[in-house]
Amino acid sequence: MRIEKTITYFNEPGRENTPDCAEIAVQRAKELGLSTIVVASSGGYTAKTFFEAMKGTDLRLVVVAHAVGFSKPGVWEFDPKLAEELRSAGVVIICGTHALSGLERAISRNPKLGGSSRTEAIAEAFRRTVAIGMKVAVECVLIAADQGAIPISDEVVAVGGTAEGADTVVVIRPAHTAAFFDLQVREFVAMPRNR
Repeated sequence: MRIEKTITYFNEPGRENTPDCAEIAVQRAKELGLSTIVVASSGGYTAKTFFEAMKGTDLRLVVVAHAVGFSKPGVWEFDPKLAEELRSAGVVIICGTHALSGLERAISRNPKLGGSSRTEAIAEAFRRTVAIGMKVAVECVLIAADQGAIPISDEVVAVGGTAEGADTVVVIRPAHTAAFFDLQVREFVAMPRNR
């Protein structure tokens, strides 16, 4: 059996692709009968865009935000008022340490230790050979699975981006970080062609 489908390619990565990614992600989730879309959102723009695109559907939105202290010690970047609004509407918002860097960055950025790790090599391979948003989407699925926000038995539509917004949409069968090589990227739905 074979399946044919359309893949959307954006000329450039970036925030301007977010509304299209939201529309594409919702459409593909419906076509596959999936229940969950996992979206990376650091400040809330992407989360709000996807929330609006998903209104009137039975789809569940899981937002993965940066951990507190990611950009500035003790500070959470996500708009707290928006987080409250989204949570009251049933959106799941979680924070987590980056599964493909986290503690490794503390070592690689330390001038006394230095050097990159195998984990960072995996992350860099996603960034450079596929798309930065691909690395983000995979990482968000790992974080969501580790926190119990999504089951590992059901495929999800996962969305990441380059710096801001969304530009990459994939279908993933989740896994926990400790079982990383059980994760499967099953479909590329949208991505930037030029990185």
